Amino acid sequence: MIVLAVCLASASAVLEAQQRPTTAVPIGATDLGGVVTGPNGSEAGVWVIAETTDLATKFAKVVVTDGQGRYVIPDLPMATYSVWVRGYGLVDSPKVKAARGKQLNLTAVPAPTAAAAAQYYPGVYWYSMLKIPDKSEFPGTGQQGNGIQAVMKNQHYWIDTVKNSCQSCHALGSKGIRTIPKELGSFESSTQAWASRLQAGQAKANMALTLGRLGPQKALPLFADWTDRIAAGELPFAKPERPQGVERNIVISMWEWSTPKGYLHDAISTDKRNPRVNANGLIYGSPEESTDMVPVLNPITNEAWQVKHPYRDPNTPSNKDLARGRSPYWGDEPIWDGHTSIHNPILDEKGRVWFTARIRPNANPDFCKAGSDHPSAKVAPLNQSVRQLSMYDPKSDKWSLIDTCFTTQHLYFAKDANNTLWTSAGSPESGVVGWLNTKMYEQTGDEKKSQGWTPLIIDTNGNGKRDEYVEANQPLDPKKDKRVMAAFYGVQPSTVDDSIWGQAMDVGFSRMDQPGYIIRLVPGSNPSQTSLAEIYLPPDIGYGSRGIDVDLNGVVWTTLSSGHLASFDRRKCKGPLNGPAAATGKHCPEGWNLYQFPGPQFKGVTDPGSADHAYYLWVDRYNTLGLGPNVPIAEANGSESLLALVNGKFVNLHIPYPLGFFSKNVDGRIDDPNTGWKGRGIWTTLGTRTVFHNEGGIESRPKAYKVQMRPDPLAR
Repeated sequence: MIVLAVCLASASAVLEAQQRPTTAVPIGATDLGGVVTGPNGSEAGVWVIAETTDLATKFAKVVVTDGQGRYVIPDLPMATYSVWVRGYGLVDSPKVKAARGKQLNLTAVPAPTAAAAAQYYPGVYWYSMLKIPDKSEFPGTGQQGNGIQAVMKNQHYWIDTVKNSCQSCHALGSKGIRTIPKELGSFESSTQAWASRLQAGQAKANMALTLGRLGPQKALPLFADWTDRIAAGELPFAKPERPQGVERNIVISMWEWSTPKGYLHDAISTDKRNPRVNANGLIYGSPEESTDMVPVLNPITNEAWQVKHPYRDPNTPSNKDLARGRSPYWGDEPIWDGHTSIHNPILDEKGRVWFTARIRPNANPDFCKAGSDHPSAKVAPLNQSVRQLSMYDPKSDKWSLIDTCFTTQHLYFAKDANNTLWTSAGSPESGVVGWLNTKMYEQTGDEKKSQGWTPLIIDTNGNGKRDEYVEANQPLDPKKDKRVMAAFYGVQPSTVDDSIWGQAMDVGFSRMDQPGYIIRLVPGSNPSQTSLAEIYLPPDIGYGSRGIDVDLNGVVWTTLSSGHLASFDRRKCKGPLNGPAAATGKHCPEGWNLYQFPGPQFKGVTDPGSADHAYYLWVDRYNTLGLGPNVPIAEANGSESLLALVNGKFVNLHIPYPLGFFSKNVDGRIDDPNTGWKGRGIWTTLGTRTVFHNEGGIESRPKAYKVQMRPDPLAR
């Protein structure tokens, strides 16, 4: 009895200590700290947000409370901050003014209703309510049948299209999409309202293309039903969990940059081959279709500005001239005015920024076409490219504009003597992979001689070399090799040999209807004539690859629209990797591992997976985040998170503010290896095309984010 009484007393004391606010949390002169409590005691796993407009650009920092509701926001710049609490099961607490170096205890506000709580859920919990046509309705029978287009061969195609075409540009579950804005107008039905909203703005042609693939007769009523049920009060059938364990160690810093009418595709902080390059330096963004103004951030001085990207030909088209519909946010104003379509940036070892960018109209110069003496044009002549290359040197403030015959989308430097810059084309129509010998270009300035490209040829006759080949639309010939009409979307040189890995676009988005290969290209001594390709497909439950990276062991990583992160280890392949079977891409199932994303699956979809979707991924080879080396991180725009796979389990690094976080790429930088977690972190930017759909509306601007992991939630 005495022992039992002591045990009960001890348990009671522990519970009381967990619920009783701590009077003081150790902080420094530049920190802010305290305890968050609610009606039932301390609030664990909620976010504390401190934001200021006192600096040169709006700045905010976010941390998570520990198991006793304690928090520390470290290293705040000198300013006055608005501070509040946000968390699942809560509504935002009143904002309190505070200065750094102070103790600040905060009171959390429980959500009065389930509906109020759900407004803070990540978008995937809302868009998983979207009804997906049943498997029995595929393949589609067209306008005179079930309304689903015949190109939708099975349910995978439909899901892939919704994710890789719709969700890849803006977050479907954000409030701006799950509700119909009254400014759109009055309609007899929600189906008509959806038909109208898909004709809004300057992306109407892209939206029409996607709708046409799905089939308007089927897709519009399904989207209308989704928003009608939400308007009637239906709530998500699943609920998110608060951050747990190491997820509570996160520190998120964010700065506004660009403009409310612009949007960002990517950001870059360093040379991805060496995260020590550009330490404490400027961050650069790529504004894609929205503007020619490249945003620049100085995270040390908290200043943001823009640099104008030039173009070579005055006849380069502008997005301002795109056909558009009336926007409920911007009316008839064409908010995009970009000529340069700046898609993807990367830094080299000298800290110069290279972009895939448009510098001229689409028609190629003669040296790219049939009849040219260019070695690559003799193999695969190209009549047009929609995006080329550029390089910006911050030290001299000078631009180099580099014409390429091949279209560019993403880009990455190889570790070779020529510092070769490999590129992807995005869509597969050209059927080639292109590169620039940057060493030659810098020595000669000759853009023609410094570039090359190759078609993708599979060694289907199995003799180990590239021979005469049949075209992609021709049957196999046992005496010849086989061309595959594909192109890279993601591109990544191997870390263990001289091969180049790429990823072809997914099943639903591509007009060429590819199944979503990952591709290994071995250039050989004369790549346009000697390169050979290998293609690989994931197991049947996985589909719709997007993005690619390679870890230090040579293992390839990609994300799948089936709701998986996937790895492919070529070393595990048992059978021959050439010969007739190589044309199927299904000859090495043993090389694959699939990891299902957390979060709900679409209701009614029975296949394994998640409704969550990642636009791209990045492998933290050098432990810049602090979760370990070789950690793959998916930019999940449904869960509004960076999903890091650590020892086979996902760590959900959710970005809670502003609502609707959406990232398309990440890189990591080490500013000072001697200062522990404070000297390292990963960088990304808000990547949605419709910033105004998110929290803050049309006053919002894109943000640059730095994410760090400290050893515990109170580390300073």
